[in-house]
Amino acid sequence: MTNSPTDVHPAWLPPAALRPVGARRVHVAGDGPLVATVRAEVAAATTAHGGALVDDPAAADLVLTVDPALDGADAFVVGRRDGVTTVRAGGDAGLLHALHHVVRQGEAAFGADHEDERHAPVEPVRMLDHWDNMTVHPVMGQVERGYAGGSIFYADGKVRHDLSRVEAYARLLGSVGINAVGLNNVNVHATEARLLTDHLDGVVRLAAAFRPHGVRVYLSVSFAAPMTVGGLPSSDPLDPDVQAWWADAAARVYAAVPDFGGFVVKADSEGQPGPFAYGRDHADGANLLARALAPFGGTVFWRAFVYDHHQDWRDRSTDRARAAYDHFAPLDGRFDDNVVLQVKYGPMDFQTREPVSPVIAAMPRTRLAVELQVTQEYTGQQRHAVWLGPQWSQILRFGLWGDGGRTVADVAAGAGAGTGAEGAGAAGTGAARTGGIVAVSNVGDDPFWTGHPLAQANLYTFARLAWDPSADPVTLLDEWIGLTFPDAAAPVRDTLHGILDDSWRTYEDYTAPLGVGFMVRPGHHYGPDVDGYEYTPWGTYHFADRDGIGVDRTRATGTGYTGQYPAPWREVYEDVATCPDELLLFFHHVPWSHVLHSGVSVAQHVYDTHWAGAERTGSNAAAWTALADEVPDDLHARVTERLAEQVRSAHEWRDQLCTYVFRHSGIPDARGRRIY
Repeated sequence: MTNSPTDVHPAWLPPAALRPVGARRVHVAGDGPLVATVRAEVAAATTAHGGALVDDPAAADLVLTVDPALDGADAFVVGRRDGVTTVRAGGDAGLLHALHHVVRQGEAAFGADHEDERHAPVEPVRMLDHWDNMTVHPVMGQVERGYAGGSIFYADGKVRHDLSRVEAYARLLGSVGINAVGLNNVNVHATEARLLTDHLDGVVRLAAAFRPHGVRVYLSVSFAAPMTVGGLPSSDPLDPDVQAWWADAAARVYAAVPDFGGFVVKADSEGQPGPFAYGRDHADGANLLARALAPFGGTVFWRAFVYDHHQDWRDRSTDRARAAYDHFAPLDGRFDDNVVLQVKYGPMDFQTREPVSPVIAAMPRTRLAVELQVTQEYTGQQRHAVWLGPQWSQILRFGLWGDGGRTVADVAAGAGAGTGAEGAGAAGTGAARTGGIVAVSNVGDDPFWTGHPLAQANLYTFARLAWDPSADPVTLLDEWIGLTFPDAAAPVRDTLHGILDDSWRTYEDYTAPLGVGFMVRPGHHYGPDVDGYEYTPWGTYHFADRDGIGVDRTRATGTGYTGQYPAPWREVYEDVATCPDELLLFFHHVPWSHVLHSGVSVAQHVYDTHWAGAERTGSNAAAWTALADEVPDDLHARVTERLAEQVRSAHEWRDQLCTYVFRHSGIPDARGRRIY
């Protein structure tokens, strides 16, 4: 199938996706910059598809109007009566969300009459953090842990002159309800530290590109900026001169960007400066910045990713998994109200499988945001088709105090974070402590935005789950397919579901098993290297020997990490008999011959899953090849190339892991498959 030349793939907003709206008579009413965006979207769609933007609501098939009486600026109500679809939104942001709700419904939005349905986001902040650098870093490139080319924001050490690509990106984000973007790397280098000062004019321009789509901008800042940018001798958070410097810096930003969101901070982590240098703690550091932002309504997103990255591998009493809880749980209640503690979903580092971080359950008097990673650092780096919707859904629905109680998503939304096993009825002050859901973004200047075109599904699904964490991820994937390929035949939809639905578990099958994590090449983290991190200072060990594998994190004989969880998980994880198979090696060191709940030994599990996972990648590649005449040529070619690399890599993972297990355990594969 041929396609028209285009500089940038339209992702889930090709013109045909708006055909059902564009073919109607549409009335738009209301004021505000986002209402203007809605009018422009409708005008373009109706011009392209034969409808009309009409002044008289009585002549419309679709009425979109702002109704200030409706509670919630982001909320909207949709109903259909007498053949007219009517939308009322609480504010102009709600009207934008409502328009794209109708777009997602397609022709179904204009079907049978139905009563009003109310829609509103569950999570108040739905943020994407960009790890973009203004210049090309000699090790990490321009986008750290980015796998889709360079930055769409920066070129040659400054904000790009042409921001049309940013405007297109803002439109994509606004269409799925993202309302915040961090503009630069959390590892703040020297040039990026001056976004607060020398490059503030560029921040103004970026904010202007995002504003029409309801997205506020944030900056990652260096805790050492008073010294490195301001020339002060100290960055001590209790130093009045340091406090005054940050207050002035915040005032300058808000004078230029009145709707600026605030700061994102990585401090005292992996070499980044922080309050520890002055004998202060993270509450002191976060509150310093919060108080500078407070007069303007700004927020500090303070990352909890803090651990000892100079660990002695010989010392088994030190456990990286414990670190965030040990640092932050004692500080609960000491953070100012405009501080949000940004907690990675697991205790390690965005692994394919790890338990939910106990920090999320441990801080009822602190606003929390849960951090995910869309960019696939440890899940195939957008060279592998790995759709993470099922993983994120499982995390967000996880009952922190057991099934039926409050979930990770509930705590992020502010629905209490008490320590008891009861439900949210006694949330206390926690009920008002809203946070949100944050992810590391996966876009770059690649024509397909995400390098691997199918990785667009992760960006889309993250945004939709941030809006409604209870949504069925497979339904969201179907939405993405329907919008991205609106005119595709049934085989395209079926094949994409076949490739993506179970792709997270397929990836897990051929990589690090049973929750042990890592086993990747140090530095760039791509491809297998079973012992690559085993004798390094990073704390990412699996402790494999001739007798077994896994990390003992029990209270009885290990690091005591299980004790950071509330009941019932502290006991579930403590006992090898009740620990879920998929997390067994995260919590326990067991013999290679240990029999899993699935009925096979650990060694045999590795053999079986790695062969099965690698085989599925080959089947997926063959299925995609058959779509050559059904999708655009350039897209088909790019996906074909990426799937071929996935097949190669999966077979390399299979052969290395199976060989490693056999050489350590001496246990042969019961099925007699080749081991090297």
